[in-house]
Amino acid sequence: MAQSYVKAADLPQVIPVFPLSGVLLLPRGQLPLNIFEPRYLNMIDDAMAGDRLIGMVQPSGGAASLPRLSQIGCAGRITSFAETSDGRYLITLTGCARFRIASELPAQTPYRQVRAHFGPYEADLTAPPSGEGALDRETLLEALKAYLTTRGLDIDWESAETAPPEALVNSLAMALPFEPPEKQALLEAADLDERALVLTALMQIDAAGDNEDGAVIQ
Repeated sequence: MAQSYVKAADLPQVIPVFPLSGVLLLPRGQLPLNIFEPRYLNMIDDAMAGDRLIGMVQPSGGAASLPRLSQIGCAGRITSFAETSDGRYLITLTGCARFRIASELPAQTPYRQVRAHFGPYEADLTAPPSGEGALDRETLLEALKAYLTTRGLDIDWESAETAPPEALVNSLAMALPFEPPEKQALLEAADLDERALVLTALMQIDAAGDNEDGAVIQ
């Protein structure tokens, strides 16, 4: 049965975290994951036996074996689960709300756990209105076209032109191959309108990275 969270207090205070560089989860976004490391298989087992919540967070440096964690992540609920014949788990996380790491708990499990503060992001639990709001879809799509052309990529343009603003902005933010710091900037944008502005700017900067003479624009 699907779990509905209405306010920040409905969410658990302690959650397991999956540090993964360059991977972004946003509220109501869908993130497929292929789990094969024993510690994270253990984490999925424990999550499935509980509230099914996992925090996605990017490493921010430090030792590869125990990297520092970015202070802001996003919790997702396991909404799809399958086990392969070779023991891997194929799961889908559906984003619930962002959180700030208040503290990391002493290791008592093979995976890491944090005390998560959801209060500042309680608005994530409510889907924004389906109207355009402040989204400048025309400018965003122009930036997207230039970005994709530069990288030799393509998308379903009919879907891009008709998707609700949140679905469009968040799916592009999650799917496009931005660098980890850029992904973090998209995650930490205050709201959907700010995220759309950051997304548009990142695509414009990337597409304009080389001028006609081939010199890098600083």
